[in-house]
Formats: sequence, structure tokens, C-alpha cells
Amino acid sequence: MTEIIDSVGRASAAAQNLHQIITSTEKLRLSDGNQLVYFLCDFSTNHVVGLLKVGKKKLFVYDQQGVQHEMNPLCILDFYIHESRQRVGCGRILFDKMLEAEHAHVEHLAIDRPSDKFLFFLRKHYDLTNILPQVNNFVIFDGFFFQRGGKKRNKCMKLL
Repeated sequence: MTEIIDSVGRASAAAQNLHQIITSTEKLRLSDGNQLVYFLCDFSTNHVVGLLKVGKKKLFVYDQQGVQHEMNPLCILDFYIHESRQRVGCGRILFDKMLEAEHAHVEHLAIDRPSDKFLFFLRKHYDLTNILPQVNNFVIFDGFFFQRGGKKRNKCMKLL
């Protein structure tokens, strides 16, 4: 698993032109079990098609009226689909399975430094268009503060 996580983490960082890898076994070890990695695998070829890393983070976020709230929302920390499998539905499958497993609503997620491609994905598949500007590196959308709730999450890696 270490080799798979580190390899896909390196590919994700390269695809996003990041200066450092954000998903690795070492970083997961240091997260105190607060982060989960979901994988989408093609078992016919024995390849990992993509990964989606989530975790709860303590954030200070501003609502539509500019009021600051201290929250601990579920955050998208990394999202990567192999270039050969983009735009064929793989990202949507992985994202939907994560939402189902986390009992989460897409508008309740905080997203760490989303790329333009990721913002387009969210607009296309989930109609998320109205970003609420934040002073941190996270992006939240209109609807973030409404009807929050949910069930506890499982603390393990998921293979999809």
C-alpha cells in the first residue's frame, strides 16, 4: 500500500504542478487517523485510476454576511484521476462514492486549493458555482452553512 499511495500521491502533485507532494504514507501517518484516502481501482488492469483524500480540519470560515465561524468540516485535501481516465466518468464515480460513504453533501465540503479543473468538475457535476470567498486557502460554496449534520465516519482506507 505504501508504494501505491506514494506513487499516486506523486502523480497527483505533478498533475497539479505542486512543489510538494500532499498525499503520502508519511503524511497519512502524521494525520492521527483524521484523514481517509479513497481509491478508484481498475481491477481488470490492476491499476489505481484515482484517489480522493478527505479529512476534518478546524477552519475559520466566513458566511454570506461576513460573519466568521469556527468549524470542523469535512475537507477535500487531494483529488486526482489519472490523465488517461479523465472525462469518462471516473472522477464522478469516485466522488459520489465518497459522498455516500461519508454521508456528506457536496455543498458542505471545504476544498483545499482546488485547481481550475476541479472547480469546473464541481460546476459541471454538482452545479456548484457560487464561491464564498475565504481568507484561507479553502473554498466553500453557497449552501455550506445550511442543513448541516451527518453520521460519524469510518477511519479506514476505502477501495472503490
